[in-house]
Amino acid sequence: MMEWVNFIIALGMAGAMAIMLARLFAGPTLYDRVLAANSFGTKTVLFLLVFSAIAGRQDAIDIALLYALINFVATIAILKFFRYRSLEIALAQMSLRKALDGEYEK
Repeated sequence: MMEWVNFIIALGMAGAMAIMLARLFAGPTLYDRVLAANSFGTKTVLFLLVFSAIAGRQDAIDIALLYALINFVATIAILKFFRYRSLEIALAQMSLRKALDGEYEK
């Protein structure tokens, strides 16, 4: 009985992932696309957890947690790159540079 419930949940997650992919390609702005990619990654983690419950394998939980961490770091890196156009500049340096530029403009 529980296997059917998990299978239906997995199908629902696959449908939600398909919707997020459609939003990823149709998003009007960059931030909509990044949010859709992050949501797709979150749904992938949930799908992996449901799959591990269906298969009865506990090691897939570790893989899902690792994928969640990679998804989070990648989202932050993408947003930082598109805001500052570089991954080399630290956020503290950018705020200091903006503060100094603001002082020189006065």
